[in-house]
Amino acid sequence: MMSPYIEKNDVTEKSSDVIWHQASVSSHERSELNGHKSVVLWYTGLSGSGKSTVANAVDRKLYELGIKTYVLDGDNVRHGLNGDLSFSDTDRVENIRRVGEVAKLFVDAGVLVSTAFISPFTDDRSLIRELLPEGQFLEVFIDTPLNVCEQRDPKGLYKKARAGEIKNFTGIDSTYEAPVSPDIRVKTAGKSIEECADFVITQLRQARII
Repeated sequence: MMSPYIEKNDVTEKSSDVIWHQASVSSHERSELNGHKSVVLWYTGLSGSGKSTVANAVDRKLYELGIKTYVLDGDNVRHGLNGDLSFSDTDRVENIRRVGEVAKLFVDAGVLVSTAFISPFTDDRSLIRELLPEGQFLEVFIDTPLNVCEQRDPKGLYKKARAGEIKNFTGIDSTYEAPVSPDIRVKTAGKSIEECADFVITQLRQARII
């Protein structure tokens, strides 16, 4: 399924008077001061897959290692920055675009930032990757089968979706395009949160991110 992008002509044109201001402190300098690389860990997966839980467990471990981090959680962002967006395909695209731009700012600030969003469309995730310098976007696929997510159903959303009370629910009546070659694949079925978080930390060490 192609992502329902908003065509460039439909977006308000930027003023020619808006010029990017070059900061006096570079992203590289900030990362050197922090003692670790700044990247985006882009967690994607179905609702109930464990994205937020794993992301926060990893964040706690990174914090204890002295890594400067932050987690941009899907639900939390919709309380503020993206509070004006619905769950239509078009608004899902805009939701991800805004988060990608915010994540880019965190990376520029030298922070290792995690995002926990369903982000169902491959094209949208690819666009966020293209926003960042090579190696600063890591797609983390929380690979949990739909039937397991539905059994967990921590917020009761699948039950409501099956009853027709929620429309455009990913995995039920809205498409989820699973990553084919994620940078990190976390298979959660049969594993504890601790095991999943440790696996991600190991992958970050092997990639010399931390």
